[in-house]
Amino acid sequence: MIRYSLRCADDHQFESWFGSSADFDRLKAAGMVSCAVCGGTDVEKELMAPQVKTKKSGEGAAAETPSLSEPASPAQQALRELRKKIESVSDNVGKEFAAEARRIHNGEAPARSIIGEAKPSEAKALVDDGIPVAPIPWYRSKAN
Repeated sequence: MIRYSLRCADDHQFESWFGSSADFDRLKAAGMVSCAVCGGTDVEKELMAPQVKTKKSGEGAAAETPSLSEPASPAQQALRELRKKIESVSDNVGKEFAAEARRIHNGEAPARSIIGEAKPSEAKALVDDGIPVAPIPWYRSKAN
């Protein structure tokens, strides 16, 4: 595993683990590497000095590897809590987001919080029509 220091286009710094340099390149090319703070996919590796451990490193060579399931910063923890809250009170309507948001706005469906996917043109049309929507930084950034 390789831990990279990363920075997004909005200047957020964070770290993430990858199986290899090729894994990072492949995932980045597929748009699957995103900022842990804002969700942006314009992410680059920071200049860093790698830590290489060998069997001869002696005591401490088997230092604890950080848990990838735990947030690495207070911002990541806050984002995790926000995500949990939003998902617990919202209906996931998937690709029907724009249509369902419009039905709710027009009173044709019960008022409630929803999450889902919308094309940029659909989201813009909702905003232009005065229907309040907002992107969320963790929900499939390509469709968000």
